[in-house]
Amino acid sequence: MTVLDARALGRAALARQFLLDRTDAPAHDVVAHLCGLQAQEPQEPFTGLWSRIRDFRPGALDELLTGRRVVRTHLMRRTVHLVTAEDALAWRARHGTMLQGRVLTTYRAELAGVDPEELAAAGRAVMADGAPRTMAELVEAVADRWPGPPRRALGELLVAGVIPMVQLPPRGLWGARAGVHNQTLAAWLGREVPPLPEDDTDPVGRTLVRRYLAAHGPASSADLRAWCGLTGLPAAVKAVRDELVSFRDERGRELLDLPDAPRPDPGTPAPVRFLPAFDNAILGYQDRSRIIDDAHRGLSVAGERVVLVDGRVSATWTLRESVLAVTPLRPLTRAERADVTGEGAALASFLTDRASDRVRVEEP
Repeated sequence: MTVLDARALGRAALARQFLLDRTDAPAHDVVAHLCGLQAQEPQEPFTGLWSRIRDFRPGALDELLTGRRVVRTHLMRRTVHLVTAEDALAWRARHGTMLQGRVLTTYRAELAGVDPEELAAAGRAVMADGAPRTMAELVEAVADRWPGPPRRALGELLVAGVIPMVQLPPRGLWGARAGVHNQTLAAWLGREVPPLPEDDTDPVGRTLVRRYLAAHGPASSADLRAWCGLTGLPAAVKAVRDELVSFRDERGRELLDLPDAPRPDPGTPAPVRFLPAFDNAILGYQDRSRIIDDAHRGLSVAGERVVLVDGRVSATWTLRESVLAVTPLRPLTRAERADVTGEGAALASFLTDRASDRVRVEEP
């Protein structure tokens, strides 16, 4: 079985994430291909799409949000994701048990005695009038029936667990600083969430396997589980296994992939790319060694924005007072510093609506 080293896996990931070469595809199609973008920090997806789409403009994403073609909703790993309306509807029921279970595990003691089905019914009744509500407003409306649990715990179970919800614009629009107002997914999109099939064929699970590999492969079953948070996918993997090809990584793990998916030569040049907090290219794996050193793995869950140099996380960045500050994690060559400065200036101009292209590369 062919062994793929970290560099080969990294180039494959970059190619499929549109980070090896930007794409001309519309933002909607890119969001779909990526299986969504993590978006609990509302402005971060703009940077993620800018780094992947040529001539990306913020209004393109705004139009998708206000036009209800993409939505902000709790999905993979119980985190807020920006996903297409079609995927939100198709995938929500398959993620439902995981979403509810993660809230109940986090607040095990606080929510003891709360029947999730009863809470869901009460919450749906409140939301039936079609009015958007904050989490606090929704909890206030049902608090008489559940006066004991902390309101935060009850609210998270309602909006991130038992009821498919979306966070409405202006939350997530370019430059907006709006709070979270929730609406049911069905009311916002005018379509009900399809129930899971009664048999065990798991068509959604099979689709998730294929879609994940298209955007992240080659990858292991552990990588797939780490990306979506679902534990019940072995049967889906087994069902589509005849469609897939297998590799090994340097640790001996089996990696699965789509036969015709891009696997560039490991020597393919990788341009400098600036990634937002919690980017798919890093968090999409259990083993992130293809793109980030173990010594820096903590950056991926700490909300740090990172810079890829030669395909690996080599710096962090932030925007302070219209200056894009880059802090290398290792010494950069003169050519690397020049490339980082050039790409950083373009990003600074984008993030400041062309008011500034100033970049400061600090010493590691």
